[in-house]
Amino acid sequence: MFLSDSEQALSTEYLRQGYVVRPAADADALQWMRTQFIRLVSDALGTPLSDNPEDVLNHIHRQVPVAQLNTFRLKIIRGFNAVDEFRSMYFRVARPYLETLVGNELAMQLRVNLSIQFPNDDSSLLPVHADTWSGDSPYEVVVWLPLVDCYGTKAMYLLPPKATGELKQQFANRAGNSSEDLYQSIQQDVKFLEVRYGEVLLFDQGLPHGNRINDETETRWSMNCRFKGVFTPYGDKKIGEFFEPITLRAASRAGMAYRLPDPS
Repeated sequence: MFLSDSEQALSTEYLRQGYVVRPAADADALQWMRTQFIRLVSDALGTPLSDNPEDVLNHIHRQVPVAQLNTFRLKIIRGFNAVDEFRSMYFRVARPYLETLVGNELAMQLRVNLSIQFPNDDSSLLPVHADTWSGDSPYEVVVWLPLVDCYGTKAMYLLPPKATGELKQQFANRAGNSSEDLYQSIQQDVKFLEVRYGEVLLFDQGLPHGNRINDETETRWSMNCRFKGVFTPYGDKKIGEFFEPITLRAASRAGMAYRLPDPS
């Protein structure tokens, strides 16, 4: 392995835990994204907002009824995905970590996703699952980016690699008849991840994960987007349909364009 000491340490931590949390690699890009969110929220509500983005986002449940949450969320998603620079800024926040864990020739999901989870609301739950169970490639890494401090049940949970290995061996006996049955069988082993605003989480989406009812007093805002090596195997989500190359190198471009001489 010709990795540097810091690259080896990051890789070892990721493989041991199934995730890493690090400071955002580009604080200006993160601040730019949160500013876009405040603008979009203000437009969606049709009202000026306070100058404190932390307060606006943490307490948005005071302004948006639960019945309108999904419509509101989808409007915000359409808004930031329509901003030309948004995906580039998103990539900048995690770039050095992705280049260590995944590689420097990357494909990125075409659309960034957003989760908004109000306190004590059961309408935005994501049952326990692994993305690979529904056809995603095991070569993908999720970049999970909070816009507010996420902790306790305001955050997501992950089943660590060792416990996941045990679950796979006993899956038929532990899966039960529903995702809730499955969660109850792993509840004692899952880890709720603390990720503060200004940090970024990268995790293995082949590990079971999800969220529970947010018992905290604040709303969760978190984005997620998948990255993978351009030349690694794809699952059901193909390049051009779900992913697009974002950092192809010159040798790859030349090689993809190369044709042998016509012998005729």
